[in-house]
Amino acid sequence: LAPAGAARAETIEASFSRFEKGSAAVVDHSAWTRLLGTYVKPGPDGLNRVDYAGFKANGHGELKAYVARLAAVSVATLDRPEQFAFWANLYNAKTVEIILDKYPVKSIKDISLGGGILASITGGPWKAKVVKVMGHDLSLDDIEHVILRPIFKDPRVHYAVNCASVGCPNLMTAAFTGATLEKDLEAGARAYVNHPRGIRVDGGRVYASSIYDWFKADFGGNAEGVLAHVRAYAEPALKQKLEGLNRIYDYGYDWSLNDVTR
Repeated sequence: LAPAGAARAETIEASFSRFEKGSAAVVDHSAWTRLLGTYVKPGPDGLNRVDYAGFKANGHGELKAYVARLAAVSVATLDRPEQFAFWANLYNAKTVEIILDKYPVKSIKDISLGGGILASITGGPWKAKVVKVMGHDLSLDDIEHVILRPIFKDPRVHYAVNCASVGCPNLMTAAFTGATLEKDLEAGARAYVNHPRGIRVDGGRVYASSIYDWFKADFGGNAEGVLAHVRAYAEPALKQKLEGLNRIYDYGYDWSLNDVTR
């Protein structure tokens, strides 16, 4: 017999695998775009930081209302790009809401919302059920690893979801939408690959974000696959440094909160 958790995960994936091809239905993400435009601060170093203090003081309620509206959406009536945008926005908005609920914190890994023994070991809020959509209680891990990754099978998922950490790909300054999804995913991939926290070459050695290690299966299954993916997005200066290199020397990740510098 399959474990109860596995059966539940299959049920979630089956429910959210349905879509309406060609559907004109769209979800209104204008509130999220407004909040992102107000509180996400792009830095000259290529890192988008969030003014969590200002967000908590002035935008917390609006964010909770937006997340509540998303939870009421009938996702199966949407076409695939609109669904991807929905899930990415829900993940990011709920993550920010969790940070604001506990702010000030130094790292998302310091936040515990329950979620079992594994959650107590790894830290963070990812395994706790935090939102209900179409009758399913979902965790952030469910959204990323049971819905987005297996259903859409697009490695650019990793550039779309933001875990409120310096090491993560940027939280963008506008919401994802089905209409702009491809452009936004490509921009996110290029921005991360060409930033030192994504890929760095030093002394002929490649240093990569731990994302490319944790989710190597999504990038071809080995270092060669990761590097092929990276080269597809690398700007000329980085591409030149990568010439002839076929292994990754080390991986790293900064779990510090992506808060504005004070």
